Amino acid sequence: MKMRSVFFAYLAVVTVGSALAGEGPVPSGMPHLDRVFVILMENHGYGQIVNNPNLPYTNALTNLANTATNFYAIAHPSLTNYLEIVGGSNFGVHSDNYPDWHNVDCTPNLASGTVSTDNPSSPNICPIAGTGTDAATPAIDTTNEASGPPGVNNLDGILSIAAAANTTGKTIADQLAETGGTWKSYQESLPPQGADGVNISDGFYSNLTNFSAITPALTPPLSASDIVALYAAKHNPFVYFRSVQEGDEPGSDLTNVAGFEGWNGLYADLRSGSVPAFAFIAPNQCNDQHGRGNAGPYCNYDPKDDGTQAGLNPALMQRGDMALRRIVTAIKESPAWKLGKNAIVVVWDEDDYSVSPTTNKVLVIVDTNYGSHGVQSGTLYNHFSLLKSIEGGLGLPCLNHACDSNVNVMSDLFGTTYSQPSSTAGAKTGASLSQP
Repeated sequence: MKMRSVFFAYLAVVTVGSALAGEGPVPSGMPHLDRVFVILMENHGYGQIVNNPNLPYTNALTNLANTATNFYAIAHPSLTNYLEIVGGSNFGVHSDNYPDWHNVDCTPNLASGTVSTDNPSSPNICPIAGTGTDAATPAIDTTNEASGPPGVNNLDGILSIAAAANTTGKTIADQLAETGGTWKSYQESLPPQGADGVNISDGFYSNLTNFSAITPALTPPLSASDIVALYAAKHNPFVYFRSVQEGDEPGSDLTNVAGFEGWNGLYADLRSGSVPAFAFIAPNQCNDQHGRGNAGPYCNYDPKDDGTQAGLNPALMQRGDMALRRIVTAIKESPAWKLGKNAIVVVWDEDDYSVSPTTNKVLVIVDTNYGSHGVQSGTLYNHFSLLKSIEGGLGLPCLNHACDSNVNVMSDLFGTTYSQPSSTAGAKTGASLSQP
């Protein structure tokens, strides 16, 4: 009963704080950061990842780096959380709908005050721009894949966030572009022609492919519905913004979106040391633990969405673990990792849609090339906390709900004391984080 009273007191603060929105001061309490690498994993709650025997690398990294043990994704579905991580708001979006590419005549959800939902269904998302009011986040979600009752829990299933007026339709990418900083969205399995107009792709074919031009035609004929959606726009939040679609700001356009491979891809940039201040890294939907229903047994969706490890596809878990190891290892082998103060953040976007008593609690790992390691923080954090912390580290103003007074800066996980990493950092547990 006492804990519930604390939660309701906190809820009152959330409602008041959310009215501020917009941009505010540079958050304090963070060390200066030269580079931040944010790696997005998918659709699994805290208890499904921690101590999972099919995730040896992930759990070794959890033990050796710093971890949040009381961190909550905001809402559902994926796109909503991705927008909140990079922009501090849902911008009126509670769906995974595709962008309404280059539509300059539609009205953004911020301006119209309407909310994009799955239930009832909504049209493609008008490019986000301008200012206005975002969507409220209720404690229980009934507008997504689980319409309810009982619905699925947002946050902890008790807290809710009121809609915020004066929300500005921009992201940390816009902030960096405005101040001469650099950013890049690395998207695995992006097709060779880039991200413009692409909703899904297997790394070559996409929704833009003219399958009728492939001759002789296969039997049965191929169509966009046959594509294994490894890349998905819903995991690339920047492409939903008018500034990026149209290149309104110098340094903020679709040329900042690249794949993992190729001359300007993630691994080439890491090898050369030419990486941006903010790197947003999204593995494809077989490697981020999301899964696909048409990609074979090693990528199949989890058999059950019940919040347990028993309900998981072990092959999908192992695949994500190996993908994460490859990415983190490449970052740490990059010349850029040794220059200045840098951080790697691994975060799961949301839980697996299991209903109460499961909450939207997810794992966050923060690994740095300086300061303390092995820290476990029980402080209440969420996706807005992550954005606020990164903005503070990069010297940028807080943005939208990241400015809310009740949103904590993750200073204990990012540390404040600079020291070069020890070459024997893994000795305390005997765990190896190196590429075999």
